[in-house]
Amino acid sequence: MRDLIETALKDSEVAFEEPRPGAFLVTLPGQHKLATMTWLIVGDQALHVEAFFCRKPDENHVEFYRWLLTRNGSMYGVHFALDPIGDVYLVGRLPLGGVTAEEIDRVLGCVLTYSDEGFDRALELGFASSIRREWEWRAKRGESLANLRAFARFADPDR
Repeated sequence: MRDLIETALKDSEVAFEEPRPGAFLVTLPGQHKLATMTWLIVGDQALHVEAFFCRKPDENHVEFYRWLLTRNGSMYGVHFALDPIGDVYLVGRLPLGGVTAEEIDRVLGCVLTYSDEGFDRALELGFASSIRREWEWRAKRGESLANLRAFARFADPDR
């Protein structure tokens, strides 16, 4: 199984490392979320997939979690889940008998899509006040607002 995963990752041309045998840490580059670090861990019966999505929201908890749960219903291979402190992950398990190079590519594509496409909305729902404060702080000091531009419609007081 280890060789199959390593070959699939090399063929997909994604950056990865294997910190211990059967545990692969894959870096998936995105547009909104610059990198999604994803674990592929070979277990006795399943391949565990796990990627950090975002930390516990600061605010608007009901809408934030409603949005996550609504998304879960249409997702393939992974779903949103919380750790004990409330941070959000994408997690899934694939039975070892169903793990192929194509399935690894498919599930990593899903992780990247769900993480990257949902990132701005998650930040808007759970961290809007922090983003507004950061916008104001940077604007006052003449700092770059480049990585906050996706939030200008609600963070920029001049809009």
